[in-house]
Amino acid sequence: MDWRSEIGAGLCLGFYMAVKLLGRNIPSVLRMTEGVDLKISRRLCTKPQRDLQSKMRFVGVFLGRSASGVPGYKPTDWEKRFLVWAGHFKRAEDIPETVSLETVRAAKTTLRVKFSYFMIALTIVGCIAMVVRGKEAMKRHESLTSINLEKKAQWRAEGASAKP
Repeated sequence: MDWRSEIGAGLCLGFYMAVKLLGRNIPSVLRMTEGVDLKISRRLCTKPQRDLQSKMRFVGVFLGRSASGVPGYKPTDWEKRFLVWAGHFKRAEDIPETVSLETVRAAKTTLRVKFSYFMIALTIVGCIAMVVRGKEAMKRHESLTSINLEKKAQWRAEGASAKP
């Protein structure tokens, strides 16, 4: 056996073990060797070139490439809005018919980060507002304890007047 084939067999064995360990957590495109004998899985690494090309064409379409291999992804209306909001384009009309999938992913990531910053700021503003309202309530001598005691006294009075 040649040293290259031994390395290839080792890589196939490693891929087989990784598939077994990860189970359902990997995409179905990569889950080719699930439930397959180890000898068969070694043969999967040495498939004829045309089978690999057809699989890669399918994976390319999945990754945002057309069947001809030219990179391109047709964004939806929402993704076009994301591209504009993220600052990749000035207007929706400026967006070409096809963009790279990486550009769309980068825009979504940018918007996720902006949204996180917005939520952090909103949380801080809410906390400050609650502190201010609490201090105003303390100036009026209102507290949860006094409010609860007043409610209980009111319920007792209603209960006493309702008894015959």
